[in-house]
Amino acid sequence: MSRLTITGLLLASTVLVGCVSAPQVTDDGLARVDGFRFADVYVRPGADLSHYQHLEVTDCQVAFRKNWLRDQNRDSRSVSTRLRQDDVDRIRSEVGTACNTEFRAALEKAPAYPLVDVPPEGEDTLILQPAIVNLDINAPDVQSAARMRSYTTSAGEMTLVLEMVDGATGEVQARIVDRRRGVDQGTLQWTSSVTNRAEFNRTLKRWADLLRDGLDRVRAGSDAA
Repeated sequence: MSRLTITGLLLASTVLVGCVSAPQVTDDGLARVDGFRFADVYVRPGADLSHYQHLEVTDCQVAFRKNWLRDQNRDSRSVSTRLRQDDVDRIRSEVGTACNTEFRAALEKAPAYPLVDVPPEGEDTLILQPAIVNLDINAPDVQSAARMRSYTTSAGEMTLVLEMVDGATGEVQARIVDRRRGVDQGTLQWTSSVTNRAEFNRTLKRWADLLRDGLDRVRAGSDAA
């Protein structure tokens, strides 16, 4: 995914999540549809997602909430507990890898969807481009010699923006936007990389399962017709 595309996704998610009511039609002509368990689903009028014979899943792109690193370090008690760019890059890589794993696993469950790494010639490939944006981890672990514990009521939040793109034309056929916040425990709980990872993996798996369910329903509807 190009830098321009990820920037567009960030802007789109900011607008959609920030609105009290989501727009019925996006700037690029996608219309909001109901009946799916994602917060917002937009489909291009007349698009037929059921005719695609192959799916390509691109590597998940990850972007933190604006000023997340600055805010995390603002109240740091010592230099040793400050987050560095290496920490940011490591977390982005871990979240991206987990996202890739969960989406592929959901689509490869029997009956598996035909996933391809290189789209064959023709017009039967739908490219899925997942991105995690506005990632906000409340108490990330810092890789340092200092021993410290962090306590939060929630691991944080993140937003999925997933575009479905026609492999032949590059035109976006559908877009999913869904914001999820970690379970609020109500009381302060010890937060670590282990608890953070478990919480975010649960969210990623839920998104992947919802996508699989949606694609199954689209295909079943086409078969019934």
